[in-house]
Amino acid sequence: MIIKPANRMNHIREYYFSEKTREIERLNQSGLPVINLGIGSPDLAPDPWVIEQLRDEILTPDCHSYQNYKGIPELREAFASWYRDYYHVTLNPETEIQLLTGSKEGVLLVSLALLNPGDKVLVPDPGYPTYSSATRLAEAHTLYYNLREETGWMPNFEDLEKMDLSGVKMMWTNYPNMPTGAAASVDIYQKLVDFGNRHDILICNDNPYSFILTGKPLSILNIKGAKNCCIELNSMSKTFNMAGWRIGMIAGNKEIISNVLKVKSNMDSGMFRPLQLAATQALTLGKEWIDHLNREYRERQKLAEKVFRSLGVTFKENSCGLFLWGKVGRQWQSGKELSDHLLHRARVFVTPGFIFGSNGNSYVRISLCANQDTFKEVIERIERHLDIHPLSYKTN
Repeated sequence: MIIKPANRMNHIREYYFSEKTREIERLNQSGLPVINLGIGSPDLAPDPWVIEQLRDEILTPDCHSYQNYKGIPELREAFASWYRDYYHVTLNPETEIQLLTGSKEGVLLVSLALLNPGDKVLVPDPGYPTYSSATRLAEAHTLYYNLREETGWMPNFEDLEKMDLSGVKMMWTNYPNMPTGAAASVDIYQKLVDFGNRHDILICNDNPYSFILTGKPLSILNIKGAKNCCIELNSMSKTFNMAGWRIGMIAGNKEIISNVLKVKSNMDSGMFRPLQLAATQALTLGKEWIDHLNREYRERQKLAEKVFRSLGVTFKENSCGLFLWGKVGRQWQSGKELSDHLLHRARVFVTPGFIFGSNGNSYVRISLCANQDTFKEVIERIERHLDIHPLSYKTN
């Protein structure tokens, strides 16, 4: 018997990186292993103290039961302290913070909690594909707004005001931006808060990269009036090398947080307590941890820039976040063409920008989640296997 999928599945496909991983695995079985510079999964380990904390807590006999749906008080309080110390934002850990199994889960939970069929959602192009897929799973409509290189990958508020905003309930933003590496300013956040308050649109700011190569982390919740119209997602994945641990949070308006909990409590039974206690310790690591992490990523970024120069890809130097985003040269019809050529000729995978939206068609993205020796090997493969030679390209 064949069961017909729900209608909502008509507009959903398997996540791009899930499909691409299978192709890479097939290539690995047929010769030179592929160097994957695609997904932003940190290859570095969490702090040893955090791992030790996890090990000790697992050995506690009474740690294996179901946990609080909201998350344990210790971790919610640690997140509140983290926001106070680094973002200068005051959050009530009881009512304004909800723990998540990674911030990606939060994108869907917010959509299910707030969207009705037919509602509209503003989604950036280019942007994280999950914003669109979660909107469709909630049977709402995606309304794309443009981010462009000439405006620094920031929203164009004149264009937004000219759009038909009737029925728009939510707007997704993401700074430091993935995939472009653009960092928001206080001024941009102020404009977003003003836009949300004037149009009764919930601004959903996805903020997992705010400590990576930024110099100073920012939160939209720091802006006056933000809690009236904003929520923010954050994560342990990037800042603390804990991507596989799946620990994130959502913060902001207590009514929104309450509704997210309603959905979440019907979907899971809480997060493993030792994970939460170890994450609580990670949040106390301090500036030394951040500085050490960023020194490594800055060196990797320099090598990623060399990769782009060798391919004739132009980019902005010293961008933020875990990726380097660049525009392909005229010899390539699209970022996809360069990505495919590089994969099959040099066995190096970089992400084609089209997966993030039509405004990404001419771009490719490199993840910084590979060690320095790996980047050096990438440069050697390009020189050895491609009919492209390293040149000194001027960056944007």
